[in-house]
Amino acid sequence: MLFDRDDTLALTDPAVYREAALWMQERFGLDPRQAGHTLAQVWEERMNDWWDLRSHEDEEQFWEEYGSDLTARLGLGPEAAAEVMAAYPYERYMKPVAGAREVLSELRRRGLKTGVLSNTLPSIDRTLDALGLADLIDVPLATCLLGVHKPEARAFTLAAEALGCRPEEVLFIDDRPENVSAAQAVGMRAALIDHSGQTPGALSDLREVLELC
Repeated sequence: MLFDRDDTLALTDPAVYREAALWMQERFGLDPRQAGHTLAQVWEERMNDWWDLRSHEDEEQFWEEYGSDLTARLGLGPEAAAEVMAAYPYERYMKPVAGAREVLSELRRRGLKTGVLSNTLPSIDRTLDALGLADLIDVPLATCLLGVHKPEARAFTLAAEALGCRPEEVLFIDDRPENVSAAQAVGMRAALIDHSGQTPGALSDLREVLELC
């Protein structure tokens, strides 16, 4: 079994933006509405700037620069950047989808190997740990460390190799149609998931994966 992470095993939790904004109000005296708006705006502007990172050192520098930009826009001094990023690292904004641990536990009980292939920064282990899922994932793969991103075919063949399987032995679940098609093109079985339930023919609940295995 091979899963995408974002919008497949995990969702962004909008409530954390409010929580972070209220923390900034208490800690720095900021207006919480403006702080929340700035948090969302800076991430929206920079959410794809990590695409070419290739190491944990690259990521560390990325977050240092991100924190400096964020705190400058919040009107805080540079000394606040490390504190803000430590209090609210990006994995804190994630939450597992309903049934995620249940499904992964059942796959483990059935003796299936599980992997995650995510277009993401190198720190995928840290994010899965924050989600409470790391102990149920055998092979966590961040495409930044692979050096190739989905939907490129090489990302999927490298994932199969890491799982110790041929592509045709893998079932892949993702929320993006282009990634599902790319996985199928290299021989994997693949299914689309849409937790909103708005895409005809797509899975709408992660627990439906158990019926496909």
